[in-house]
Amino acid sequence: MDCSRKQESDRGEATELVVVLRAEMEDLSILPYDLLQAGRKLSFNLGDVFPNLSYPVLEALDRAYLDPLYRTQLQHRPDTLGDSATKDFVLLHVFEIAPELIRRPQDLIKVLLRRHFRNQRIPTILDECLIQVLRQNELFKDWPLEQIVPLRHAFFAFLQERWPAFLDRLTMTMSEKAGEGEVSYGLEFDGPLEIPFDHDDVRVYIDNLFLEGLLHPVAHQYADKLSSTWVSAGLKLDPESDHLRRLDGLIKNIDASLPSSEARHHEWLTFAHKWAVLNVMLSDVSETSHPETLQRIKDTKQKIDDSFFSWVQQHFAGLYNQPPVPPVMLHHIPRAMARQMEKSRQKKIALIVIDGLSLDQWVVLREVLGEQRPGLQFREDAVFAWIPTITSVSRQALFAGKLPLYFPARINTTAKESSLWVQFWLDQGFTQAQVAFSKGLGNGTIDELKELLENPQVCVAGLVVDKVDKIMHGMELGTAGMHNQVRQWTLQGFMSDLIDLLQNQIPLNGQLLGSLRIICAYWPLGVLPLFKKENGPWPMAAFLLKR
Repeated sequence: MDCSRKQESDRGEATELVVVLRAEMEDLSILPYDLLQAGRKLSFNLGDVFPNLSYPVLEALDRAYLDPLYRTQLQHRPDTLGDSATKDFVLLHVFEIAPELIRRPQDLIKVLLRRHFRNQRIPTILDECLIQVLRQNELFKDWPLEQIVPLRHAFFAFLQERWPAFLDRLTMTMSEKAGEGEVSYGLEFDGPLEIPFDHDDVRVYIDNLFLEGLLHPVAHQYADKLSSTWVSAGLKLDPESDHLRRLDGLIKNIDASLPSSEARHHEWLTFAHKWAVLNVMLSDVSETSHPETLQRIKDTKQKIDDSFFSWVQQHFAGLYNQPPVPPVMLHHIPRAMARQMEKSRQKKIALIVIDGLSLDQWVVLREVLGEQRPGLQFREDAVFAWIPTITSVSRQALFAGKLPLYFPARINTTAKESSLWVQFWLDQGFTQAQVAFSKGLGNGTIDELKELLENPQVCVAGLVVDKVDKIMHGMELGTAGMHNQVRQWTLQGFMSDLIDLLQNQIPLNGQLLGSLRIICAYWPLGVLPLFKKENGPWPMAAFLLKR
């Protein structure tokens, strides 16, 4: 209720007012008596809106998909459906997936490309349904479906390690010569070596996959022969021409995919990654040599700013009320972490906040981490920061797990972050001895953290790395200088050592397990990466904050 309407109500003047209560706050006795007397009670639930569909399936869906599902329900008017039939209905009409029509490898690759390229959030119960149907097909018996169906990063890693094998087969076909012996490609994912990249339904995605950095070009001994074919986007040729060609393609891609002011919030979060990649590439372009390219990007940036500003004015105010899983805003993160611990019964979890790091700088940091720890896999997502995105607002909301209105007296300081963090976890049933907090990190080594994190009592840790923020405040060389300084700092090994400390390099079945799960976004989306080791003692969430 805004101030003007409150004043009208207080004066006894007629005014329209809607009070929305969450399910856990259904007790109307908390409302003022005059509202109860004058108002009408309206109650809505998924069962009322979708009477013929299974409630457990609906409950698992992201809210963004409820509107299209409702429109589909009105159009098709299904009879009462059980769990299995509802899953099929939702997969087909919301996600455009018909499991029974996936009969060949190209069918499956096409479905997964569309799903992961769009970064669709499909509930686990629907993924399990899809995998169950696929397993009935003998062709997919050896495919790593449990990884590549639900996990975006795993699917693209699966494609990446098979791209060189496809190039080899293509060159043999072009030269009509047999291969010279067997080649070992060192595959980490099970499944077939050959993927039908050249099928029309798959090939249409190839350029964009390499432009956006979802797949990475590779060197090939016959690159000169392949350079004039459709696979050129996935080849390392001349570094300078490769860079300019990719930059040109990415600019066109961004222009064509710019979300509108009516877009859903996840569309902006997905778009943010493309813009970050473009900004990293731009830092290597000379203003004197390519003024026309810089002008194109300047014009594109203005379009983005105008569209996003319009979107924020219309939609930002409703983001705070989204469910915390998957998280949409910073203050959702601790609740998402708490639910993760409860659901998976894991014993430890850590939140790493890298203050002052923008998403394009994260792209630089991630590249170095990948070189330092080749076993890491990167899973990226995004959340929105609070506006203004200054540390005392967004970072406190992140550690408190609450809206900024709950700490008005401390809105201009971060001095109470530790107490806010501890209080959140006390409310989740932990003791003070089980919760740790440390900031001012990033200078020197991680020795100071070892005692803290190896304490057997500590289950939850909040860590603030502020080295990048300090670099930013002293930077005089612009974006290119920041990228270089972030790269140099990462090369010093603090972040990779911190990840090692948290993951503790625990052997699993004789192999070292390391997966890096990330949440990222861009200003003023805020944003943040999340490090997670599956089945390890210290799953991690690392969040980047853009000031």
